[in-house]
Amino acid sequence: MGRTLTVIHALGLMLVVFSAAYLMPVATALIYADYAMLLDFLLAMVWTFFIGFTMWLLTRRYKGELTIRHGYLLVVGMWTAMPAFATIPLLLMIPNLSFTDAYFETMSGMTTTGATVLTGLDDLPPAINVWRHELELLGGLGIIVLAVAVLPLLGIGGRQLFKAETPGPMKESALTPRIADTARNLWAVYLGMTLVCIGALKWAGMDWLDAVCHAFSAMGLGGFSTHDASIGYFDSPLIEFVLIVFMLLAVVNFATHFLAWRSKSLRMYLRDPEAIASLGLILGSCAGIAFFLWWNGVYPEFATALRHASFNLVSIATSSGYASVDYAQWPIFAPLWMMFLTAIAASSGSTGGGIKMMRTLVLVKQAGREFLKLLHPAVINPMKIGGHVVPNNIVFAVLGFIFLYFMTIVTFTFVLLISGMDFITAFTAVLASINNCGPGLGSVGPSSNYAGLNDFQTWVCTIAMLIGRLEVFTVLILFTPHFWRR
Repeated sequence: MGRTLTVIHALGLMLVVFSAAYLMPVATALIYADYAMLLDFLLAMVWTFFIGFTMWLLTRRYKGELTIRHGYLLVVGMWTAMPAFATIPLLLMIPNLSFTDAYFETMSGMTTTGATVLTGLDDLPPAINVWRHELELLGGLGIIVLAVAVLPLLGIGGRQLFKAETPGPMKESALTPRIADTARNLWAVYLGMTLVCIGALKWAGMDWLDAVCHAFSAMGLGGFSTHDASIGYFDSPLIEFVLIVFMLLAVVNFATHFLAWRSKSLRMYLRDPEAIASLGLILGSCAGIAFFLWWNGVYPEFATALRHASFNLVSIATSSGYASVDYAQWPIFAPLWMMFLTAIAASSGSTGGGIKMMRTLVLVKQAGREFLKLLHPAVINPMKIGGHVVPNNIVFAVLGFIFLYFMTIVTFTFVLLISGMDFITAFTAVLASINNCGPGLGSVGPSSNYAGLNDFQTWVCTIAMLIGRLEVFTVLILFTPHFWRR
């Protein structure tokens, strides 16, 4: 009981800190002289601060160190509570919005999924659009911290797994002596890139509001937009190119970006096998899908096919979720290949979702080992990635993760099918949610959104977003008998 109260104490402090996030939409409301929005956001900030402070105050005697078991509770509690409090402005400002839909929207933002139930985005008050996109910015920051600081310390695959999922240079020496310093440096890289992205989008033709919002969602690989037509609203090859560049940057491990910046050398990217595999797969797929679309007569010119294939494939493969055209109308191979890429293309330590490329490399290498063992049963063949040996216990942890990942997709798909949803919509909605991608196909495709789902289906997708963002194990372990035994 005491440890649980310690979790509540820490969660209360996090909510107090989270209440400061309302300052950005408050400033936006002031800039646009929208005083009704200003009062609503101030009220939401006060409520969040008051409840968090009360939780912290009532449990202050239980302040102390958390065990690994209670660390899981804190992580899951943080990622479920913050979206709940983030619904307050939406519920106050958007007429007839239910808590279910509001929570879906904020969970989508915090997990950088980018799926939405809202329509009329072009007419939303600027403060609300800024709030939605700020959630993706904060979610991206949280994902980086989760990847480099929290999950390894909680033992999710162990610190060894953390090292196995980071670039080669990081195995040789830590980024900085302390994990807190590491997280802080990665934040600096993330925020620095976001500022550059804002400037680049403004230069490419967006106004300041659109530039800020889309930079937040691009670097968080979230895919929220200020327009119902997403990036198709701008119909600008230059804007699409800028977003492609920053989405590709965001899909690479931010530790690699930091090491490249610190060493003032691009060699760090060449020493990261995960980055090479991710970018190679994505860029190669862009060329292949462009040729496929041109060959099938979807676009009469290869240049046009390359433009639309590159932007939309990069967006989906990186788990961002922007759309410039309705790619669901393409021959089915193309959108399904894009949905497949969203499961594997992102690097660990990036803001992308899915299995992550490092685990994919482990699976490919393990398959090769099994082939060799069939031919030479006595051979000793350690797995190496980027010149570093991957211990067998890491391989087993990856295999366990992959099993739970696919079983979660299968289970949730059947649940949606039972609810009356058609197969293509159910399967791609689950795949998009658990990979934190956003749009699927069918009735949740790029030309529509998730507003047509009933409450039960909306909650299924919401839970899938949480499970996918917290790397499956973190959530599902709470439902095992061993977790609750003393």
